[in-house]
Amino acid sequence: MNILLKPTIAGALVFALLAPAMPTSIAQSGTPSQAQPPLSIARAGSQVSSAGPAENFTGGVRVDPLFRAIGPAAAAGAYVTFEPGARTAWHTHPNGQVLIVTAGVGRVQVWGGPIEEIRPGDVVRVAPGQKHWHGAAPTTGMTHIAIGEHQDGKTVDWLEKVSDTEYLKQP
Repeated sequence: MNILLKPTIAGALVFALLAPAMPTSIAQSGTPSQAQPPLSIARAGSQVSSAGPAENFTGGVRVDPLFRAIGPAAAAGAYVTFEPGARTAWHTHPNGQVLIVTAGVGRVQVWGGPIEEIRPGDVVRVAPGQKHWHGAAPTTGMTHIAIGEHQDGKTVDWLEKVSDTEYLKQP
């Protein structure tokens, strides 16, 4: 094979492999279209953190968005960090919720059930419409990834706060 053809063949191969993955306008004109790209990366620290609103949380809570629902997908996710003793209010999710504990020690409870202690690596699945709360242990903070799916533009229905008496029961 002629050595001068290798760059041309390599370039053609790269274009042939990548062009199907590019939006049509990029593959044809070199400029992006309004269509969702086939790959996007939200760099760590690139999204704005916010405090958990006092009407939905007790204690210090920080929410760091990870990803939002972009149609047709309905899932959205965030890191949620609870200071010791912090917790959500009672709430439900129309399509359920998944919590993946990444640090610390936490608690979760469904309405009428016992308080369960949760630790890093635990994966908690809350059924659609199930009234529940979750948060940190009384003396140890906790971080989890929370994933929920939108239904009619909503992922959660907030209810009353968890009282100190409810929260301080032993797991």
